[in-house]
Amino acid sequence: MGKQIEIYQIDAFTNNSFEGNPAGVTFGDNLTESEMQKIAKEMNLAETAFLSKSPNADYNLRWFTPAVEVELCGHATIASLHFLTEKKLLENNTNIRFETRSGILNCKAEDGFYFMQIPVFSMKEFEGNKEEVINALNIDQNSLDSNIPFIIVENGYLYIYVKNLSTLHNIQPDFKALKNITKIKNEFNSVVVFTLETVDKDSFAHSRFFAPYYGIDEDPVTGSANGPFLLVLKKLNLIKNPGDEITLTFEQGDVIGRRGRVKVRFNQVNNELYISGQAVTVLKGVLTF
Repeated sequence: MGKQIEIYQIDAFTNNSFEGNPAGVTFGDNLTESEMQKIAKEMNLAETAFLSKSPNADYNLRWFTPAVEVELCGHATIASLHFLTEKKLLENNTNIRFETRSGILNCKAEDGFYFMQIPVFSMKEFEGNKEEVINALNIDQNSLDSNIPFIIVENGYLYIYVKNLSTLHNIQPDFKALKNITKIKNEFNSVVVFTLETVDKDSFAHSRFFAPYYGIDEDPVTGSANGPFLLVLKKLNLIKNPGDEITLTFEQGDVIGRRGRVKVRFNQVNNELYISGQAVTVLKGVLTF
């Protein structure tokens, strides 16, 4: 007799089905790493999350793309919190801790919203070959601002500013070229292209996320990118008069029909960074293998 597992597909950073970013979520206690990778490949979503017992936290949490295991995933963590809530394993207004490859992450469910702590990464100006990155992304030089440098974050995400939403919308990357640059030079693993022009008046910025190195040409709504994004904007002095606590809403996914919204909060006193959003279950099933 083979194995059977119950698995959910959950759209994160939205309260509408078929929007936001879909993730698979299941329990992984009885699964090998090889089986987790095969399940993630079968689900064929940006990430599938596996929850299991942990001696150091409430749960151990691992994330797999169809190709590899990753260090951090925001939307699949938000989806995991929703999964546990639906399974009645996480009550409203309750804190929970996940042991992950990025350390212990503090999270919370609160009135239909899910909060996830994001590590505060170091960052610096990118000193690599900007032109080859721009060419791989097919971005016109005139769409960039020479006064706003590219920023590379410790987690390998490269942030690039463009002047307007139209430019961002029309980007058509050469994913093969972008993947080759990533593999050969090993300077970054993913690219975030962003603008301060937004769809909603209450939002602060809009972005797109490209990660062909991880088998994800474009991710709809990326929690692990939107968290550090606030700190990137702060480093670039694009946030005016920041107080002790900054809260911003970021947009992503509209361009590819997967509208999502991520709220990001940074407490400068405690040096704590959190992302939050809603989620909705769109599929429940059983995998047999």
